[in-house]
Parts: sequence; structure tokens; C-alpha cells
Amino acid sequence: MKLFVLSLTLLLAASTQAQEKKVAPTSNQLYNTIRTQDSLFFAAFNAQHLALMKTFFSPSLEWFQDNGGLINYDTVFINFAQMYTRPYKLTRTLIEGSLEVHPIKDYGAIEIGTHQFEHIENGKLEIGTFKFLMIWKETNGNGRLPKW
Repeated sequence: MKLFVLSLTLLLAASTQAQEKKVAPTSNQLYNTIRTQDSLFFAAFNAQHLALMKTFFSPSLEWFQDNGGLINYDTVFINFAQMYTRPYKLTRTLIEGSLEVHPIKDYGAIEIGTHQFEHIENGKLEIGTFKFLMIWKETNGNGRLPKW
């Protein structure tokens, strides 16, 4: 029985390594494209420029929020507009070194990373650090969520 478990463990490890080798590596070009799109989008977010932010999204957007569930394009921008009326300014910073980009064959890419949001509320600096995931779809070189 111990030999069976050991054999099964070795077989699974070999299978996992074989599967990992099949995954297409992220090219520098793809990584830089997604990093640029992330940077441009969040520059618009930090500037509270709703019209520019909308250019990054497809009207078929599906936004999954941990505390809000699935929300659509219109609701996303209603929420952003309401957020920008608050007496404090919320800003986002990507945590350096946290960005991962994974290609999706014949579709686009997955972006994973960690970012911080901060603002001053009641005279105190509030900082929240969160992991995030975005799926980008390539369509004629236009950067959008879920398109670029």
C-alpha cells in the first residue's frame, strides 16, 4: 500500500510538472501591455475622470465585487460617480512586484496583483490592501475590461 501511495504521488507530481510546461509563458510585450493598461486605467481612476475610465470597459462588463456580487457596466459607473462625491479622495497604488500576467490563448490575458487604496477620513489615513484579478480581452488592440 505504501508503494502504491508513493507511486501515485510521483505520478501526480510528474503529471503536474508536465501540465505546467504546457502553459504558454507570458511575453514581455504582453506583460508590458497589461501593465500599461492597468496604469492608464488607474491614473483615470485616481483623477476621478469617469469619461476616460469608461473607455477601458466593454458595455458587456461583468464586475465581481466581494461585498457586492456581480454588477453590470451601468451600476459600476453609478458606484464610481457616487464614490467621487465623498468628501475624501480615494487613490489606488499597485504594489510593486505583485503584478502577474497570464496569457489566455485566442482571447487575451489574466492580470493578478495586489493594490492599495488610501484616503484620509476623519483626519486619519485609511489604507486597504487587496488582491485583484482582471480578465482582459484583446479586440483590435483596444484596451478594455474585458477588452484591450
